[in-house]
Amino acid sequence: MDVPEDDFKGFGEGFDGFPKRLPEDCVEYSLFIIDSRLKSQKELLGRLEDVRKESLQLTVSLLKEYIWQREAFKLELEGGKGLLYLHGLTNYGDSVEDEWLIVYILKELSIKFPDLWIKVVDTDGEFLLIEAANALPRWLNPEIADNRASRHSCVWINKNRLRIIPLSAAPASSSTKATAPVSRPLSLEEAKETITSTPQILINSPLLEEEAFYRLRNYPSQITASLHHAPIAIPRKLAYLLHDRPASIAPAVEAFYLRDPVALKPLQSSSSTLVFPPADLVVVSTRFTKVLYAQLKSQQFTPPESWKDILSRSGKHAPSDHIGVKKHAQLELGMKVASGFEILLTDPKNGDNRIVRELKILIEDLETDDDVTLPTDEEISKWKDVNREDDEIWLDINFEDFERELDGKNKSKKPAVPGTSGAEPPQGFGDAKTQADLKKMVERFEAFLNDDAAGIDGAEMDDMDIDDDEDDDDLDDSEDEDKDVSFDEKEFAKMMREMMGMPSEEDEEAAANLTKASSTGLGGSRIRELDSSDDDDDDDDDDDDDEDEASKLKKAMDQMEAELNEAGALNLNPIPSKLAALKGKSRAGKEEVQKAIEDTDDEESDGEIDIDFNLAKNLLESFKSQAGMAGPGGNIMGMMGMQLPRDEDDAEPGMNKN
Repeated sequence: MDVPEDDFKGFGEGFDGFPKRLPEDCVEYSLFIIDSRLKSQKELLGRLEDVRKESLQLTVSLLKEYIWQREAFKLELEGGKGLLYLHGLTNYGDSVEDEWLIVYILKELSIKFPDLWIKVVDTDGEFLLIEAANALPRWLNPEIADNRASRHSCVWINKNRLRIIPLSAAPASSSTKATAPVSRPLSLEEAKETITSTPQILINSPLLEEEAFYRLRNYPSQITASLHHAPIAIPRKLAYLLHDRPASIAPAVEAFYLRDPVALKPLQSSSSTLVFPPADLVVVSTRFTKVLYAQLKSQQFTPPESWKDILSRSGKHAPSDHIGVKKHAQLELGMKVASGFEILLTDPKNGDNRIVRELKILIEDLETDDDVTLPTDEEISKWKDVNREDDEIWLDINFEDFERELDGKNKSKKPAVPGTSGAEPPQGFGDAKTQADLKKMVERFEAFLNDDAAGIDGAEMDDMDIDDDEDDDDLDDSEDEDKDVSFDEKEFAKMMREMMGMPSEEDEEAAANLTKASSTGLGGSRIRELDSSDDDDDDDDDDDDDEDEASKLKKAMDQMEAELNEAGALNLNPIPSKLAALKGKSRAGKEEVQKAIEDTDDEESDGEIDIDFNLAKNLLESFKSQAGMAGPGGNIMGMMGMQLPRDEDDAEPGMNKN
């Protein structure tokens, strides 16, 4: 059983702790001040404090209304091994947008502080290099840039630029001189030493930088574009809490989205007392991120016992009653949000959550403090954006438009307004950002497929791309396997002759030699036989027996060959054979020749039809097995320009309850 490598070297000399692994869905960032003019730790601490304060001001100005999925961007002072720096770790959950927002904030900090060097990684390692995979130099392979242990540091952000430490800069000691190129990752101390002593050797590739930061092209406007406002019908108490703590919507929606049977027990019991019962409902616009709203909207959920009656009455409206449909949708969303808050506040595992503690304090103040009262309808009407309702077109996916985008057929479209640049307004599929991301993905895929440097064996690989950590035993086994499957033509012919009952080539040669000798030397043999003495009679009898045996063998071979030729077993080209067999005959024979050709053509065409039918059948079955998802069958047919309709007739609609 293969055991995954964890870079653990044991407890011997040089042990510096267990290898560090980032949790799932986390991004880690470290900020260093590298300035030779700073002579003391106190000056360095002051500089780091300036960076931390600037980060707070930057987040306040940029993120006034932003809602983090799980954890916010934060910086804390850390030190160790003679290093002093700012460090942060953020769990972004399902919102990858949070991760790229952090990268944008770090880039902005690097502009304000030229002596600031930033290292950012996530669970996958150097995700900036992953994003720029098409533009990576060959020497920068995953073994060198691997950051999973959070100690390997070759990619940095400085002055709004992406800086890469080359292989030739891995100091083996405290010396300021670079060593010869090495094939190993850099430690944090080595990277800092290289940046300090030899900054001129660092690499900055505009192409790689453009690919790595491609997702940041729409910032800072992307921050507000990632939000969504929707009116929902919720209890007045919950509306008060959301107005006072708008960020609490994130843990509430996640609690609802990741609910389990234990958390649902208070909701499904008719005897339970709810914190937010469906009474005194008000309609208020609530701010979500698009990720949170999609998680909430997509869930099929059985209403709690206390909500069933009110939802049932709300659902009794004509399909043409657009107002009734809208009110019912608002009530259904409100029920989901209220259920999420119920789970968040009643589940014991959320007791240590800071937002949960704050919400419980607010609820306690409402119940015990007479000065704290719920807002009236008039007060609610004065809240900012209380009636705001954003378009939900970004939730709708038209599969025909999606396939057209994948085919790259919208590449040549120009902006709607002459003289402007950027992506045009959405036309049936997603928003402008989604279209731009999709086009970028297709362009990268097409560039890979159209790589002229790749031969018939696929993508070219050099020595740096090959994992050289394998044991020699594996290489030996591989060579043995190659030898085992090598093709020996003579051995194959010998095996086929034995299977068909035919003599081997050695036997045929021996028989041919004997036949030739008997035919050319028959007269001489007979004269010698007559002139010989009686003592040679026994030898002559043996020669006669050998000649008879050879003659019989040759005759048997001729008969076998004639039978095999007649059956067509030895004929690799049946058309010339049939023609040769029918040549030189009468006019009727010519008709037979023509008929033989037609029969052969029919046989070949039938074979082709069978092959094409099987191929088409397999492709269609492969496409159907994808169940509307991406797969090899759909990709192959799409590359050939074939667009198949979605197989919706056989699909059985399913409901994901709870």
